[in-house]
Amino acid sequence: MAKQMTEMLKGTLEGVVLAILATKPAYGYDITARLRDQGFTDIVEGTVYALLIRIEQRGLVDVEKVPSEKGPPRKVYSLNAAGAEYLDEFWKTWAFLADRIEHLRGEVAATETEGE
Repeated sequence: MAKQMTEMLKGTLEGVVLAILATKPAYGYDITARLRDQGFTDIVEGTVYALLIRIEQRGLVDVEKVPSEKGPPRKVYSLNAAGAEYLDEFWKTWAFLADRIEHLRGEVAATETEGE
């Protein structure tokens, strides 16, 4: 299951991170911790930081450098209007896919029940 989870997560992690940022601004380590709190225990910080760079380059987040008590300033990411629009489209796409997959799952279950 771990390999399938990793592959599926690759396609959705961007939307998941934007959803986290929709609740409140956060920095990389905080986002990773929040993902882990949500059950995404295999997520590594490097993956999150690479994703944050991509969504910053695509203009989906605003970034503010905030002084840190321990070391260099932290980059705090917040969802901007373009990111909110992207997130809205992500949720619509997710709902469509989830609906189609559940429909297909029901068809498979019905077929298996008929075969018994």
